[in-house]
Amino acid sequence: MRPDDGPDGARDEEAVSRFVERFAADLAEAGMQRMGARVFAALLVSDSGALTSAELAERLQISPAAVSGAIRYLSQVDMVVREREPGSRRDRYRLYNEVWYETLTRRDQIISRWESTMRDGAKVLGPDTPAGRRVAETADFFDFMKQELPKMLERWRVQQAERREAAGE
Repeated sequence: MRPDDGPDGARDEEAVSRFVERFAADLAEAGMQRMGARVFAALLVSDSGALTSAELAERLQISPAAVSGAIRYLSQVDMVVREREPGSRRDRYRLYNEVWYETLTRRDQIISRWESTMRDGAKVLGPDTPAGRRVAETADFFDFMKQELPKMLERWRVQQAERREAAGE
């Protein structure tokens, strides 16, 4: 039985593979690099949340170079971290704990930068032009997101804490 198999060793690897490819396609359609999306999805479905380059290459049937490029991308966008496998020279690539929460938290800085850029753009374009109004509305949207995202993330933290407490974790 592989470590990522279910308790009875009966995990349907073909179904898991189809899920990985489907989710990776969803992520790629939303703008994520395709190979990065596949590697991220493979890490997400592994029970440990961490795999070596060789394990990723085998599971996804891709080259080590493709894994390396995907890991570089995922590291740059703060979705994975490299760690040394104890007693080995091999690296393992691990998802951050609470990867979605952490990713959205870091997006706050990006949203602030985008808002500032849009405000500058609205001034350059002029507030009375269609383009200026559109860019100003975009800035308003980013400001709204900047205000609402921390509240939403805090509600998520509370919900997760309540769920863990109810489950006795």
